[in-house]
Amino acid sequence: MKVIMSGNEAIARGAYEAGVTIASAYPGTPSTEILENLAKYEGVYAEWAPNEKVALEVSSGAAIGGARSLSTMKHVGLNVAADPLFTMAYEGVNGGLVVVTADDPGMHSSQNEQDNRYYAPHAKVALIEPSDSQECLDYIKEAYRISEEYDTLVLFRSTTRVSHSKSIVELGERVEVGVKPYEKNVKKYVMIPAHSKAKHYEVEERLEKLRQYSNKTFLNRIEMGDTKIGIITSGISYQYAKEVFGDKASYLKIGYSYPLPDEMIRDFASKVEKLYIIEENDPYIETAVKAMGIPCTGKEIIPICEELNPDIIRKAILKEENKGVYETDIKAPSRPPVLCPGCPHRGIFYAVSKYKDVIATGDIGCYTLGLVPPLGVTDTVICMGASISGGLGMEKANQMAKREDKKVFAFIGDSTFFHSGITGLINSVYNNIPIVTCILDNRITAMTGHQENPGTGKTLQNKPAPMVDIEKVALSVGIREENIRVVDPYDLKSTEEAVKEAHDSNEPFVIITKQPCALKKDVLKARAGIKCVVNTDKCMKCKACLKTGCPALQFKDGVVSIDQNMCNGCEICKQVCKFDAIEKVGE
Repeated sequence: MKVIMSGNEAIARGAYEAGVTIASAYPGTPSTEILENLAKYEGVYAEWAPNEKVALEVSSGAAIGGARSLSTMKHVGLNVAADPLFTMAYEGVNGGLVVVTADDPGMHSSQNEQDNRYYAPHAKVALIEPSDSQECLDYIKEAYRISEEYDTLVLFRSTTRVSHSKSIVELGERVEVGVKPYEKNVKKYVMIPAHSKAKHYEVEERLEKLRQYSNKTFLNRIEMGDTKIGIITSGISYQYAKEVFGDKASYLKIGYSYPLPDEMIRDFASKVEKLYIIEENDPYIETAVKAMGIPCTGKEIIPICEELNPDIIRKAILKEENKGVYETDIKAPSRPPVLCPGCPHRGIFYAVSKYKDVIATGDIGCYTLGLVPPLGVTDTVICMGASISGGLGMEKANQMAKREDKKVFAFIGDSTFFHSGITGLINSVYNNIPIVTCILDNRITAMTGHQENPGTGKTLQNKPAPMVDIEKVALSVGIREENIRVVDPYDLKSTEEAVKEAHDSNEPFVIITKQPCALKKDVLKARAGIKCVVNTDKCMKCKACLKTGCPALQFKDGVVSIDQNMCNGCEICKQVCKFDAIEKVGE
């Protein structure tokens, strides 16, 4: 049967057909849909883990236990999971183990543009790259065969365009491989130095076997056309190159990217007049080809930053502009990301924005948008969990510089707190660093598309689960009860009182805001018809309400109004207005 699937859906289907039984992940664009789809198949246990390190450790334990297992994450998530990744490269597997890293060229939803292909040679594991949805399905099945035959973890790299683009896929049947027997083998699975030293030799021997395999696998193929131009490429760049050159060039399409097929590369290079390397971001293939002494052209003309596309490649190599592009004089309006109308995070950001002595360390998630004017609260964003731990460092720097007029507030969401914020909070208590940790609990992992987390009461597979209580976690790590405030961020008065108490405290302090995401289906249903409206007779046009940054509020032709299609009646603007010019309707 043939169906249309995105790359992520096809990866999930391929894992299912390969007999995967256990999968663990943390949601992160562009990888999220893999686990969401895999969870729908019978015979598969799929879970959201608190973070990527935990996810890979779960999958690693399952693989050692004999189950074919999968772990998926976005590119920066592999940084978090690097610890088990490198050690599992030594230990090897029992059941097959594949780790999907979904890279994000162009940084559509990421804080950096790192090229995770380098993880493969660094960790010394096999690397596979698909170019379309059919290859996503076929290649991941081959990845499990490679994993078990060569006793190795396999890194499977997609990119945003491969993950989210859709194409026709031919489905197959699931192969029930079951769970292999587990036998205790401490020399293989216990990485003390004495065992690791011996395993390193095995890793190097395995790499040589994988190199030999790379030169004969169907994952790498030569497509001969016109020999004046030869192109070595991989992933989505192959699709772009084919669109530009068609059969007016020859191609070495690399789907098995580490170890690279050195013999195929030499053979292909000898058959073409001019050799180009077309790849997004870093010169990973290009560096290897040049190290082999083969003349080629790559990043001299191909951009290293952001995504490629056919037009960029056409202009770089052929010096041609695409004349067939449809153009219009109408330009799409700018749509910068903002906190949604009715977002529960707005209340605490508004309250903190009044304090000009606050340094606000931010985190990864919707609350990053606290940086957007007119709120303009956020000072720093590094990575998940770094709001708290980075805030601790900022506070110590303030102390040493005698910046006594500064107060550090750290902002983190519920899912991110579970991901990697708890340890920072422990450090705050342990070293008695008096920052304010604001945990914004909107009852969901919002920015990646509303995935469950340990605080929502449901698992990935929609089964009831205990809810981890953030207040109790804060108490258990040593935050004093009198230094914890739990508030409804829609209640501006109590939120402002909590912020003032926290601001004036000389001890580690925690504010927990509790209000579900405004876009959750049950919230939308419950608040349907509830709106705020402006009474123009009372409105003094002071524009104080606009300082909340709510996109539903508008000031046009000298009149303040509220877009009724956007408003959810949260009443933040109503509480800000000093003239009672904003009224709530529809209750």
